[in-house]
Amino acid sequence: MCCEEREGKKVYLGSITWNDKKLKRPIRVVYQVIERTIEAGGQLLLVPEIDVQVFFTTLTCSPWQVIQLYRDHATSEQFHSELKTDLNLERLPSGKFATNDLVLCAGLVAYNLLQIIGQISLQEPDAPVKTKVNRRRVKTVIENLMWLATRMVEHARQTKLRFGIHSPWFPVFHRIYTVLSS
Repeated sequence: MCCEEREGKKVYLGSITWNDKKLKRPIRVVYQVIERTIEAGGQLLLVPEIDVQVFFTTLTCSPWQVIQLYRDHATSEQFHSELKTDLNLERLPSGKFATNDLVLCAGLVAYNLLQIIGQISLQEPDAPVKTKVNRRRVKTVIENLMWLATRMVEHARQTKLRFGIHSPWFPVFHRIYTVLSS
């Protein structure tokens, strides 16, 4: 199947089945070939630029769906990377499976809560950020909202947290606290 997405860019998409005597069952090969003769900015190319992507799969859906699923796989890997590096769960602490299971479950709860806090922080434009984003990394949520500088003050038999008056993240923290406590 060939489709011209724009002038100077043709996308060839298809699949073939690969049989081999050593394989128990045939493997499907999905390919996408992009031929560019004109760049996106309009610059003509002397030699066509050819980009080839090949996927070996057992999926039976259409070639376009296979390519989309593999692209979404990279997003899944990004979330997995966040869980490991940002929450420091790269190496589990024990040699016992039950202990590691408990640590991983606690890490997943913390990860999901931090994701929720990050999404709530994006609902209003009061966050002091340079660029507009659709999602905050867990590491960014921890650095901006969990590590917020405070002082614990005891006065009149009450213990309170005091935030700095010049903290740029306090309005966001206060809004998130209000949303989650109601």
